[in-house]
Amino acid sequence: MQKTSQGKRLYLSSPTMHGDEQRFIQEAFDTNWVAPLGRNVDEFERELAAFLGVRASVALVSGTAAIHLAVKLAGVGPGDVVLCSDMTFAATVNPVTYEGGTQVFIDVERDSWNMDPAALETALKRYDGSAPSRPKAKAVLLAHLYGSPARMDDILALCERHGVPLIEDAAESLSATYRGRQTGSFGKYGIVSFNGNKIITTSGGGMLLSDDADGIAKARFWATQARDPAPWYQHSEIGYNYRMSNIVAGIGRGQLLWLMQHRALKKAIYERYREGLQGLPLSMNPYLPESEPNFWLSCVTLDPGCGVAPADVLRTLDARNMEGRPLWKPMHLQPVYAGREFVSINGGDAGGDLFARGLCLPSDIKMTAQEQSQVIAAVRSCFEKA
Repeated sequence: MQKTSQGKRLYLSSPTMHGDEQRFIQEAFDTNWVAPLGRNVDEFERELAAFLGVRASVALVSGTAAIHLAVKLAGVGPGDVVLCSDMTFAATVNPVTYEGGTQVFIDVERDSWNMDPAALETALKRYDGSAPSRPKAKAVLLAHLYGSPARMDDILALCERHGVPLIEDAAESLSATYRGRQTGSFGKYGIVSFNGNKIITTSGGGMLLSDDADGIAKARFWATQARDPAPWYQHSEIGYNYRMSNIVAGIGRGQLLWLMQHRALKKAIYERYREGLQGLPLSMNPYLPESEPNFWLSCVTLDPGCGVAPADVLRTLDARNMEGRPLWKPMHLQPVYAGREFVSINGGDAGGDLFARGLCLPSDIKMTAQEQSQVIAAVRSCFEKA
């Protein structure tokens, strides 16, 4: 079976190091700040908060930890309802369960593959606190899918009108903007991720950001085992071992220097796919005209009745040493969340339809244009057989 020209695997999205990372890591070794915390952590928090345009931040071991602390800051407790993006990775919504809350999943709109404002409005009216069976929603938890911003004007207006705080999961969308404003800066609390497949990475890690400096201070307290200011180890609350290490933060500082170049390379990949796949019965993942995605992953949905299934394309890619994957399986279809409420417009299931017809293509920024042309040829070959 034909492989890529160099015989190497083309990845979905793998880490890309530049050497600047080592400079900050070496500083941690030279000063013996190899344990958690230190100058790299402090500066990484400051630099990313400045980039997003928010007042305060706390660097943590993962984006999931950041969402967990945001959920706690929003006051979510046993029985509380949180209105969540349905089409996302499970890490977005699992922290609601950590605090005993209940997820209500909101369908996507087809224009952005993100939370549908019309469905959100239905859910906010349903959970308005008017009756014991209709408790007021404690928070809205939104994810920007595959690096494309959600329709933030409408969503923010709805949250403000109903007095419900927004938690913004920008794990996939760091550097993406909506009307010129960075994702992760719209919500009461925003989170980003530095997992190995993200647009920049620290190998693992995340950050919680907000203009609520007092809230960030509280999250920092929880993240360092909730140790009281006493001369001995004293704890009045349950805490967590969630703080980022100084070495990991050094990787992040080096990566942050390259963030905008990574975004430009991701956009070039998306544009080459859009041009190279023209004429096939498929569509690229869409984005709103008032937004500028970071194009983290380039995805396609296959037209109904085209005779080709996502599994056919994925098998062809894998046989040629190219990594693809299905779109995120919506949360309301996940066994662990069976029975959770799902809110959509007119009884539809846009996310379920996208999942059934969609897949992610290799989007690694180290992939050359020639290698990407081989991915395009592989995709095209699937339709020649149909």
